Amino acid sequence: MTVAVGDPLPDFDLPSDGGGRMTKADLAGKPFVLYLYPKDDTSGCTKEANAFKALMGEFEAAGVPVVGLSKDPVASHDKFKAKHELNFPLLSDEEGGLVEALGAWVEKAMYGKKYMGVDRSTFLVGADGTIREVWRKVKVPGHAEAVLDAAKTLAQPA
Repeated sequence: MTVAVGDPLPDFDLPSDGGGRMTKADLAGKPFVLYLYPKDDTSGCTKEANAFKALMGEFEAAGVPVVGLSKDPVASHDKFKAKHELNFPLLSDEEGGLVEALGAWVEKAMYGKKYMGVDRSTFLVGADGTIREVWRKVKVPGHAEAVLDAAKTLAQPA
């Protein structure tokens, strides 16, 4: 299963860092960024998180919150967020329901071994809950900037 531009973002109700929960309904009525990453505190994932963190003021000015998502447990997210002083929520999808619904649970290969993992993907969701833009197999350098540029097109006037 996968989603594409124009599809509604699947419903979700997931635990977040700090012991909270977040649902799709919590984000209703405003555009937002949902980015999926493979693993807390790994090199690429840390670079990506720090890139979003560095641009958070601009995302906030555009009225477009950023939410990170991986299959790591909340305790791992708490450590990752504290270590890197991340300024946005991290959702835990340990069961993989949302990751799979988004088409981001994929076969990967490293050193000749095949395994299943999270495809680094980003979804820009409109205020109406539909997916407006999708980035798959994300390369980290310049990605957060590209997402910000797209997010600004959905920004709602104050």
